[in-house]
Amino acid sequence: MKRGVYSLLKAKYLVDEGSMKNWGFIVFLIGIAILMIANTHNYEQKIYHIKELENEVKVLRSEFVDRRSELMELKMESTVARKMRKRGIYPASVPPKKIKVIQKEEKSTLDKLWE
Repeated sequence: MKRGVYSLLKAKYLVDEGSMKNWGFIVFLIGIAILMIANTHNYEQKIYHIKELENEVKVLRSEFVDRRSELMELKMESTVARKMRKRGIYPASVPPKKIKVIQKEEKSTLDKLWE
């Protein structure tokens, strides 16, 4: 047991005759570790970007609601009447009447020929 721990601490497995297999495995483990670190970094960057976009959506949604309420207020009849009063235009006291226009049916060219 003492001999195995001593050889492990001296890293004899890296300089012995069959050490090329060990070096290949160590390089493989280092490559996998680098890939895992890069993948984690990429994943975290995507999470931060998603959070930024969610915050931007919240801000834009609240701005949309504000603008929509302003528009609804501007479209109200009382608001339009108040703004037109400043220009000297007042709402009509008599309600408008609907005008119906009755058009004669135009005859087709074949009907005109047979007349």
